[in-house]
Amino acid sequence: MTSAVRVAVLSLLWGSTFLWIDLALEAFTPVQVTFIRCALGSALLLILCRVKGHRLPRERGVWGRVLVAAFFCNALPFALFSVGQQTVDSGAAGVLNATTPLWSLLLGLLLGGERPLRAVRVVGLSAGFAGTALIFAPWEQSTPMGWGALAIVGAAGSYAVAFVLMGRHLVGRGVPTLPLAASQLIAATALTAPTLPFGGFTPVRDEPRTLLAVAAVVVLGLFATGLTFYLTYRIIADEGATHAATVGYLLPVVSVVLGAVVLGEEIGARVVAGMAVVLLGVAMTRRRVRPPSEAGAAAIGPAGILAAGPGERPVPMRGMTKR
Repeated sequence: MTSAVRVAVLSLLWGSTFLWIDLALEAFTPVQVTFIRCALGSALLLILCRVKGHRLPRERGVWGRVLVAAFFCNALPFALFSVGQQTVDSGAAGVLNATTPLWSLLLGLLLGGERPLRAVRVVGLSAGFAGTALIFAPWEQSTPMGWGALAIVGAAGSYAVAFVLMGRHLVGRGVPTLPLAASQLIAATALTAPTLPFGGFTPVRDEPRTLLAVAAVVVLGLFATGLTFYLTYRIIADEGATHAATVGYLLPVVSVVLGAVVLGEEIGARVVAGMAVVLLGVAMTRRRVRPPSEAGAAAIGPAGILAAGPGERPVPMRGMTKR
């Protein structure tokens, strides 16, 4: 699967999350939905690990880092979103959530793990945020935000911290991405389980849409959680945390399109313009600028590896094994 296809699939799965959650909440409580999606996602990835012959990591240190990543990528942001959306309209929440790529870039620069900062990437990140704001139009919302807004910004920052942690301390350290993703969802399930007594044991309501809610939570767990986290790990491993976080700009585009196709919602000119700006911004952040060493004839190293620019992976020559 190429990088572009991987990003497209991840955007579709991740962007459909809100639709599946809305349907699942017809018969389940928020705590139940959170726990079930983590449990089903981890079960799917465990099956895939078994099929591909992968084993879960056994080192205590790896599990410690996985637990920290699960806290910042699952438990903490889920809780902060629950608190924040009590006082913040969905439009404003969507814009605040779209600050994740910006936080990820800032953390990467501060920690020294980010690729060289190019003007095209800065403009692309800014355009992606501007397009998201244009789609949701938070200036049209009248609900006061206050602490709720800070909670959602904290959730966006928590995602960014998780992506950076996953990129710096988990991927590329001898454990394949599939068992890493499975381990993280197992840890997230363990972290979520203690919250069930505080609102997770409400009986499923007997409503006509119960079967649809059950189907929605299954799709949410298997595809929008299990496969989503695996693809996220792959993008972090291949392209870095900021590129993985940039997918967040595509989520409102997917959610708007799904809302129009599935729910019959109208799309105005402002929303269409915002979607175009988002797509342009994401395209700019993913544009690869060839370093000067590759402008002419490629420089060949002593191990038969193409020279790479700062922060980029060396590319093995065809027929050579990567060491």
